[in-house]
Amino acid sequence: MTVSVLVVDDSGFFRKRLTEILTASGQIEVVGAATNGREGVELAEKLRPDVITMDYEMPVMDGISAVREIMKKHPTPVLMFSSLTYEGARVTLDALEAGAVDFLPKNFEEIARDTSQLQKILIDRILDVAGSKPSGRSAAPAARPAAPRPGVTRPAAPQPPERPARPVTRDRSAPAPVQPEPTREPETPRRPSRKAAPRHYSVVAIGTSTGGPVALQKVLTALPASFPAPIVLVQHMPASFTPAFAERLNKLCRIQVKQAEDGDILKPGHALLAPGGKQMMIENRGGQARVRILPGDERLNYKPCVDVTFGSLARSFPGKTLGVILTGMGADGKEGCRMMKQSGSVVWSQDEKSSVIYGMPMAVAKAGLSDEILPLDEVGPRLVEGVS
Repeated sequence: MTVSVLVVDDSGFFRKRLTEILTASGQIEVVGAATNGREGVELAEKLRPDVITMDYEMPVMDGISAVREIMKKHPTPVLMFSSLTYEGARVTLDALEAGAVDFLPKNFEEIARDTSQLQKILIDRILDVAGSKPSGRSAAPAARPAAPRPGVTRPAAPQPPERPARPVTRDRSAPAPVQPEPTREPETPRRPSRKAAPRHYSVVAIGTSTGGPVALQKVLTALPASFPAPIVLVQHMPASFTPAFAERLNKLCRIQVKQAEDGDILKPGHALLAPGGKQMMIENRGGQARVRILPGDERLNYKPCVDVTFGSLARSFPGKTLGVILTGMGADGKEGCRMMKQSGSVVWSQDEKSSVIYGMPMAVAKAGLSDEILPLDEVGPRLVEGVS
């Protein structure tokens, strides 16, 4: 069995090219193609694909409206294709809020340098998105999680081979095969009493990837303007997207949010978002914490990288940082959280049930680094009550 995909785009050339690339993998079947959003909604209901790729600007019905309709009628993972411009970023953020899981540049030259690399990126992203939980889908484990490569299957009651007792989305960045854990107990969030005294932190750091824009919005809008600690945010996102995302958060939140710049000073009630395409580090000299923005290192997969920022905080504020890992594919953040824990700091991670993709938080939890495992709805309130 293969992962089924519905392609929605008004460009005949793009539909044909995307279909050729996905079909060549042998793991993906393009079961239909739509030329506008309205047709996409109708085919989504008729074909029930595992994944839908969606363009934004189309006749009859645009992509965002189509995503909203699909999430109401039959929630399905949607991968948006977007232009890497400021306006494209705003549109894509609207699509993610409407329920889309992830996005890719529509210009294939912006995705990869050659055809083989392009094919791998597109196929990997489709397979990862197939295991996600889009907005509107039941909070129970997804009916069609991403299966280990190669050989993608879609059993009615999925049982990943590495954990037969409990279906989860496997961390694709981890080596395969993963050895089974014979006596793994269901995750039980470790939560202090609601009456426990709040703790002082010099900084709160939040790292996330796929599903992160909506998750961060939910968490940060719960914070009061008087939130007593500085916040640093690391979201995997292109350089052209982070300015629009920071502006969006700043308009929605009571705290102040801006894209970080080199030399920015950390202040209580202010959140600094790592700029896309670069690395953000925090330096603490003479009791004053400042941001250092460095060029993106080609040796690192992620720019910005959660491990880089969290590692700098472990050195600058040993035992005085609260690290939070939210939804996202991969394992970025695990080593940064390990450094934080070794310095005496505290780490929280999002639970599987509320994660769009349970990759990053799963990596942290599996490594035994999570002091608390929380549903997304509880992260904001816990920050309010737990940070003095």
